[in-house]
Amino acid sequence: MKTENRLFAIVMVSMFVFAAIYAYVTYLNENPAYGAPNRIEPVGTLALLFSGLLTGMVWLVFWVISRRIDPRPEDRADGEISDVSGEVGFFSPGSYWPLGLALTAVVSGIGVVYWLPWLMVAGAVALLFAVGGYLFEYYTGTRKLGPQ
Repeated sequence: MKTENRLFAIVMVSMFVFAAIYAYVTYLNENPAYGAPNRIEPVGTLALLFSGLLTGMVWLVFWVISRRIDPRPEDRADGEISDVSGEVGFFSPGSYWPLGLALTAVVSGIGVVYWLPWLMVAGAVALLFAVGGYLFEYYTGTRKLGPQ
């Protein structure tokens, strides 16, 4: 987690630096010919500041986690590629639920794009059913794992 910690810390600091530079440049480049005084452009400055704050929240999570767990092989200087070999996790080879998740996300997205509230609600309900099916795929039915 130290690698991710450093990455998000660098991005966070750079966002704050970019926000300061952006505010300074927009303050200098305001056109006083229209009688308006020099002002900082607020939308871009706030967008960069909020981007830095959001990145800072992710950095804080990674920082707290990196202090609680042992260093992973990619965090150690003497770590080898073979140290991380082995089983990563269980991935269902024959599941159709990811297709259902994608289709319900498309339906919800089309509802948002064309601003059809009924389609957004129908997509959200279908999305909940698809997430439930994907989550409980190996807890019910013929594919149930464990003693039966």
